[in-house]
Amino acid sequence: MKKIFVLFSLVAFFCFAAMPTVAFAQETETYETEQQQDYQFEDEVFGADFFAEDQIAETRSFHQVLKEQFILGGVPWMTPILVLLVMGLSLVIERIIYLTMSTTNTRNLLKDVEDALENGGVEEAKELCRNTRGPVALIFYQGLDHINEGIEGVEKSIVSLGAIATARLEKNMTWISFIIAVAPMVGFLGTAVGMVMAFQAIEIAGDISPTVVAGGMQVALLTTVFALIVAIVIQFFYNYLAAKIESLVDDMENASIDFIDIMVKHINNKK
Repeated sequence: MKKIFVLFSLVAFFCFAAMPTVAFAQETETYETEQQQDYQFEDEVFGADFFAEDQIAETRSFHQVLKEQFILGGVPWMTPILVLLVMGLSLVIERIIYLTMSTTNTRNLLKDVEDALENGGVEEAKELCRNTRGPVALIFYQGLDHINEGIEGVEKSIVSLGAIATARLEKNMTWISFIIAVAPMVGFLGTAVGMVMAFQAIEIAGDISPTVVAGGMQVALLTTVFALIVAIVIQFFYNYLAAKIESLVDDMENASIDFIDIMVKHINNKK
C-alpha cells in the first residue's frame, strides 16, 4: 500500500511540475511568433539590411571579443600579462596534480604498516611503503630503514625527511606569489603608458576631444583590467594550494607521531 501511495505521489508531482513547463513553452512559442512578425514588419518598413550590423555584433563569439579587447589594449603591453597568466596557470596545474598525487589515506596506511610489522616484519612493511605513493609513505619507509638505530635514529630520519617533503610540497609556490605581485604592476605600467599616449595625442592634435584621447585611455584601462583579472584568478588558486599544503603537512606530522608509537611498540615487543 505504501509503495502504491508513493508511486501515485510521484506521478502527481511530475504532472503538476510539467504543467508550468507546458504553459511556459506555449508562451515562448507565442512570443517567438510575435517577434518573427515584428521582424518581418521592420524588414518591410526599414529594409532587410537595417539591422544587419546589430545582428553581426550579436553573433560575435567570446573569443573574438576577447581578441579585439586584447588588440585595443596594445599588444606590447597585453602580451606580458598573457604570458604571466599562462605561466601562473601552468604552475598552478602542476601543483594541483602533485598535491593530489601526494594525498594518502594515513589511517589505512598506518593500520597496514602495523599489520605488516606484526605478520611479516620490517621488510614487508618497507615493501608496503615502497609501493604506496605520497610523502607519508616515504617518511614511513625512511623510519623503517633506520629501525636498527633505535627509536632515536628513527625520529631523526623522520624529522630530516619531513623537512625535505615539506619543501617539495611548497615547490613553485614562490613563483606563483611572484606572478600575483607582478601582474598588477604590469597593468599599472600599461596605465601609465596609456595616459602618456593620451596626453601626447592631445599635444599633437591641439584638442582634448574624446576621440583624441580614446586610444590612450583604452590602453590604460584594458591593461589594468586584464592584469587585475590575472592576479585575482591566480590568487584564488594560490589560497587553495596553500590550504592544501597546510593540510598535508598537518597530516604528515600527525601520522609521524602515530608511526613512532607503532615503532616503539614493535621494538619493545622484539625485546
